[in-house]
Amino acid sequence: MQVIEYTTLLVFAVPLVILLINILLPRQLAEKSSIGLAYLAPLVQIVATAAGLVQIAQLKQHEFAISWNLAGAVSVRFAVNVFSLVLLFCIGMVTLAAIMVANRTVPQKRAGFAGLLMMLIVGMNGMVLVTDLFSLYVFLEIVGISSFVLIAMFKSDTGLEGAFKYLVMSVLASIMILTGLAFVFMQTGSLQYDQVGAAGGALVGPGAPHLALMYTAMALMIAGFAIKTGAVPFHSWLPDAHQSANTAVSVLLSGIVIKIAGIYGFIVITNFFGRLPGIDLTLALIGTVSIVVGALFALRQSHFKRIVAYSSVSQMGYILLGLSTGSVLGLLGAVAHVFNHATFKSTLFTNAAAVHEQTGTYDINELGGLEKKMPVTSFSSLAAFMSTAGIPPFAGFWSKLLIIMALWNSGDWVFAAIALIASIFTAAYFLRLQRKVFFGKLLDKFAQLTEIGGSVKWAQIMLTVVTIAAGLLFPFALRYFGGIGIL
Repeated sequence: MQVIEYTTLLVFAVPLVILLINILLPRQLAEKSSIGLAYLAPLVQIVATAAGLVQIAQLKQHEFAISWNLAGAVSVRFAVNVFSLVLLFCIGMVTLAAIMVANRTVPQKRAGFAGLLMMLIVGMNGMVLVTDLFSLYVFLEIVGISSFVLIAMFKSDTGLEGAFKYLVMSVLASIMILTGLAFVFMQTGSLQYDQVGAAGGALVGPGAPHLALMYTAMALMIAGFAIKTGAVPFHSWLPDAHQSANTAVSVLLSGIVIKIAGIYGFIVITNFFGRLPGIDLTLALIGTVSIVVGALFALRQSHFKRIVAYSSVSQMGYILLGLSTGSVLGLLGAVAHVFNHATFKSTLFTNAAAVHEQTGTYDINELGGLEKKMPVTSFSSLAAFMSTAGIPPFAGFWSKLLIIMALWNSGDWVFAAIALIASIFTAAYFLRLQRKVFFGKLLDKFAQLTEIGGSVKWAQIMLTVVTIAAGLLFPFALRYFGGIGIL
């Protein structure tokens, strides 16, 4: 077996084994050991995917097909490429940060949290690795159910309300996606990626006999994945779910779930049906509106987590703009922004957890001057904000630059200009957050405040180091993609 095959095996086997151990352990022992045991899954995934990326560079082959046989018959098929490995790395990194936050913010039901997290990891990994649309849908449902229970599991009034909104929107998205897949199957006779891709050209080309049906299928699937992404106008569930959930869950939802459950779905369908007239323009319009509306709503919020949640709505717009170009450069920019967003958005929610644990509030109007007492949290937040706004040399600058270049090369100059100008709004709402929370005069009631310690502090440090390192080393990453034939 090659390293890539071991990587694929480990990202499924390790979380499932941890889940089984938690189930078999006595309840009290599981409560004590589950969070510690859960660390193993993301750590193994990070190491395994990094090894896979190294092997791809050595072999200069950026895609592998993997089949596992059972009793002489092909039972399971997966596909691994450089982009799926980057996404798997993001899943490992964000879940590691979420566990570090949960170690402080989840005092009860720790075994339940760890078990659901393992199922969430399996669901997201499965989405990234499968080779047919129905399996993609099945793993999408695992992600949706796990996320719903994670939001609701602590049974607070706000948590149940947020979980209910998420459930309603998630069910609606699932119905749309499954109906769209049914229409695709009716026309192609298969849901395997390679067979759908081979039949796609004839179905969406000029004079195609069932073009209206394919438009309907694509409209349903775009709407379904837009709901999962939290893109405007399907974004209403996202701020409420993020605000009401435990902050460790918020790290998961914004850091990786909306990108795997939503954005990855867009990557799949645009790969097959990007030639269908109007899809590129639809994604560009949804992306542009999401960028502007998300930023404007973020400017109006006073709740730390709601500001960061609306920021996610805005940043998803940049990724959709990259995908709308239909170019390799646009796809690379979109995947790079997925990685960068996973890093800086997880950082900001971890900052929110640190601030809340030390002050007891998320309301930025009740804070001020915390930089003097919480320097690590303040610097971490500042680095994440600068990356989000696309300020060089932080990582967010490079991915936004690639997206704008892809738009410009595709002739979408208006969208490129809007994407560039909208960064001003991003800087505006994060400068407001930074000023309200960390700058200015320290309030008297925080005179005895101290910096948060333990795993939350280390999560902030880890994510900040990744943000800065990714920005400084991004030119080498471009050389890597060039070396394996992507660019």
